[in-house]
Amino acid sequence: MTTLPPGTAGHPSQRPARRRLGRVFALAVVLATCVMTTGTAAVAGPPGPGAADAGSTELGPNVTVFDPGMPVGDIQATLDAANAAQVGNEMGTTRHAYLFKPGTYGTAQHPLQVKVGYYTEIAGLGASPTDVVINGKVEVYNRCLDGGGTSNCIALTNFWRTLSNLSIRINATGQGGCQASANFWAVSQAVSMRRLDISGGNLSLMDYCSAGPQYASGGFIADSKLPSVTSGSQQQWLTRNTEIAGWSNGVWNQVFSGVVGAPAETGFPNPPYTTLDTTPVSREKPYLFVGADGTYNVRVPSAQKNSRGVSWSGGITPGRTIPLGDFFVATPSDSVHDMNKALSQGRNLLLTPGVYDIASTIRIKRADTVVLGLGHATLTAVGGATPIQVSDVPGTVIAGVTIDAGTKESPVLLQVGKKPGNNHKSSPDDPTTLSDVYFRVGGPHVGKADVALQVNSDDVLIDHTWVWRADHGVEGLTDTQRWNTNTGLNGVVVNGDHVTATGLFVEHFQQHNTVWNGDDGTTILYQNELPYDPPTQADWMNGDVEGWAAYKVADDVRTHRLYGGGAYVYNPNNPAVHTENGFEVPQTPGVRLHHIMTVNLGAGTLDHVVNGLGGPADTTRVGSPVYVTDYPAP
Repeated sequence: MTTLPPGTAGHPSQRPARRRLGRVFALAVVLATCVMTTGTAAVAGPPGPGAADAGSTELGPNVTVFDPGMPVGDIQATLDAANAAQVGNEMGTTRHAYLFKPGTYGTAQHPLQVKVGYYTEIAGLGASPTDVVINGKVEVYNRCLDGGGTSNCIALTNFWRTLSNLSIRINATGQGGCQASANFWAVSQAVSMRRLDISGGNLSLMDYCSAGPQYASGGFIADSKLPSVTSGSQQQWLTRNTEIAGWSNGVWNQVFSGVVGAPAETGFPNPPYTTLDTTPVSREKPYLFVGADGTYNVRVPSAQKNSRGVSWSGGITPGRTIPLGDFFVATPSDSVHDMNKALSQGRNLLLTPGVYDIASTIRIKRADTVVLGLGHATLTAVGGATPIQVSDVPGTVIAGVTIDAGTKESPVLLQVGKKPGNNHKSSPDDPTTLSDVYFRVGGPHVGKADVALQVNSDDVLIDHTWVWRADHGVEGLTDTQRWNTNTGLNGVVVNGDHVTATGLFVEHFQQHNTVWNGDDGTTILYQNELPYDPPTQADWMNGDVEGWAAYKVADDVRTHRLYGGGAYVYNPNNPAVHTENGFEVPQTPGVRLHHIMTVNLGAGTLDHVVNGLGGPADTTRVGSPVYVTDYPAP
């Protein structure tokens, strides 16, 4: 196991980390940020002509494609300018993808050192991750909120960025001191690392080089080969179907599923590891690649059961290849009518980077349809629309898409399957899959939605989502105003049977954040923050019960499994507010929770962990979780 380098301030295993706080966010949107870049020029929007090759034109104006024959200095300058524009653009509208054709980028003497900002996707275009090699580093550092860029540095709002399908040969040439000690990926929610092969040094999921407090809160790795990993101050993290050389540190829930080299469960919660030998249901995210003839294709991996390790160890990931010509390649100027027409003709949908106003529903009615977003393509509901609806058909894959609520309330932002009780045409061997699909209610603008994600179909796989009713933003709202303005009752409602979630992050909704009505469901890592902003206890009542549990399994469910779950309380708007339980589940032998916890982040009280057991998480133990190892007890 690795350890943090000597001299690191506040070794994370020796102190509690704090989640992001509303008062910090108020500063975050107006103060300067601090992320190291090698360039000095700040530019807005995509690079100018000549930065990308001709192949990028069919992928929209906000996609830049690099070729290994381009000078490293030119590529470095383009990426430095992009990071300068995006490093603090948390609530902005710019979206971009930077894609690398097969080959090697950077040399031993002149490595390519990439910094990744908001709404940025960095990805290789090889059929295998080893087809694209970055000799250098691809990194995210803390944002520093002091105005001068040297202190109060955190990763708690480092959201919405993607790294995938390439190899990184760590080379810190030109970097001095602490920053040369690892490849840093200091992030929190809505950030994924997939299909990576990293070697030549250590990977750190926190930035221990900046001047504290160095907090970080949550992320996701899948289908990757990694060196020794320092989790550090990460409060919760899911690593799935990966190979690791070692893992050290971590604050609360660190969950491993189907990971070769994962740490064993020994003495939970010290260390705070939850380990499943295999992943019961998995499907890797679709990826764009360039074929031998120079044409673009999308590889759609097959679903796997009881899987372990990476999907590409024996060659190309098992699955099917779809030519880009079989996709409707959309830009924000395209209408929903045109998208639906293409879908009805049997085409798939590729959403190029940008923000799309969606005033009617994108309807997916054909089995095995693929909707793939690049560069955090964002669909914003207009006029109370439901942006995406999937019929009861198997095999649909939606990946890389963010869905925002609009100013008029939507009944649901993404609906999978018709209303409960229909004869669902599902397939356990070809599950409808949501990969890196994110939701927002508020944040960049006022948002309203009754439910963010509703799953009515059976045999659905949710593979990494962040479902967020915003606790901060640019709407200019106080906490009390936000409660009555950015409204959202439930983040996730699961009505289908045999639904699996790997990486379920759901936060701040005004009733149960997650409601699980279907039978035989499985969640592998659940992370939640209760809402910060109930004005009074009367506003936060479930009938006669004080508050709404973060995770509610319906009383008539007979089989359900949860591995690694946390619910956090922080009620600065009214510290007297209580929540009775973090988790509420039926008391039956088939419903089992493994390694769950609650924690107080500085205000309010969460009285119990589950069904009146464990607790309280109150201000006498801020930052010190209350754990239940197994419910019911064995």
